Amino acid sequence: MFKYLIGIFLLLLLCTSCHVGRFFVYNFANITDHKIFPATEVDPGDGETFRFPVSANASLDTLTIRVNGERTGLTNYLDKETSTKAFLVIHRDSIIYERYFEGHRPSDIATVFSVSKSITSLLTGIAVDEGKIESVNDPVTKYIPELLEGDPLFQKLTIRHLLDMRSGLDYKESYTNPFANMARLYYGRNQLKQLSKLSFNQAPGTYKNYQSGTTAILGIAVERAVGMDLGQYLEAKVWQPMGMEFPASFSLDDKKHRSAKGYSGVNATARDLAKIGQLYADGGKWRGQQIVSAEWVKASVTPDMGNDGYQYQWYSNTEILLDEENKTRYFPDSMAAVAAADTMTAAYVSARPSQQYPGKFYVRSASRAFHAKGILNQFIYVDPDKELVIVRQGRKWDGGWYSLFGVIGESLE
Repeated sequence: MFKYLIGIFLLLLLCTSCHVGRFFVYNFANITDHKIFPATEVDPGDGETFRFPVSANASLDTLTIRVNGERTGLTNYLDKETSTKAFLVIHRDSIIYERYFEGHRPSDIATVFSVSKSITSLLTGIAVDEGKIESVNDPVTKYIPELLEGDPLFQKLTIRHLLDMRSGLDYKESYTNPFANMARLYYGRNQLKQLSKLSFNQAPGTYKNYQSGTTAILGIAVERAVGMDLGQYLEAKVWQPMGMEFPASFSLDDKKHRSAKGYSGVNATARDLAKIGQLYADGGKWRGQQIVSAEWVKASVTPDMGNDGYQYQWYSNTEILLDEENKTRYFPDSMAAVAAADTMTAAYVSARPSQQYPGKFYVRSASRAFHAKGILNQFIYVDPDKELVIVRQGRKWDGGWYSLFGVIGESLE
């Protein structure tokens, strides 16, 4: 029996055309995954290249942070305590800190995983601005008619539902199970075929549930609307107009179908990712040119407090009001929650009904900072009040990044 099981396992390893075989060959997502998938090359073109100037007046070399009760320098922390490959800080449009580790270079691209979701949202906004997507309230079947043959609820699924992770799809976001939806999507060779087989747990628009499959559908809808794959559209509408410094790429499901992995497939350098952050900090305008509308950026970065501060595939920096035991503080009615919210000074504060405890309320607050985030802690972090953009690329789930970003912001005041 044991030999039989070993034989099956070895067969799976050899069968790299099968998503299970590919799962075991490549094991777990890695920032070098751009090497294992076919991709659309994203060329910066022959136009003028923009490079952030290096500030002569500010540096984070002297910044220290507390680790395990002792203070250490920022560079030492990144190098010794984390798996960071690239860490870049832009303040007032200039570089004040840029370090690379483990042999990584400024020109080296890395897969940024779910940061790609925020970039797919950017491309969605451009398609809406151009009228290629008429409205975020359009049903997705308008752009992907193949879904009409699947679950009838696809006909009620809108672009807006996809943007806000309210698809209602029965999709398990598991990164360790080779038979789960995520493995089938990530290592499979025909993402539309996989997605069209999905059913629904809830009606679209009912609940937020973070799912890569949801963004995968959004990416395909954009590709259909604009008549090119996401990498080509990214090159034409973002990479070349913004004068990106280095080539990037957008991973595809396979060479035949050539459908971009809108949920995870962007491979880019830290410097060029920082420009995406700066674009959103500046309301969608880049050096006098409106790349995406200010209205789209506002919708993307204004916290949706009823959706856990998640909107248009971007995260807002939110906190829940805690009690003395550092647990969620619940209020017996909405009036008490609103009274507590009125005493807070955060940019956004909202009293929310609890789904876990019907009849009770809690308070969620948010700053104006926002970010894109990918597995293994890839970040584009933006704090418009501090005129701050931070990019982090790394190999593992490590580091206290939100705390560190806050410390860096406070040091610039």
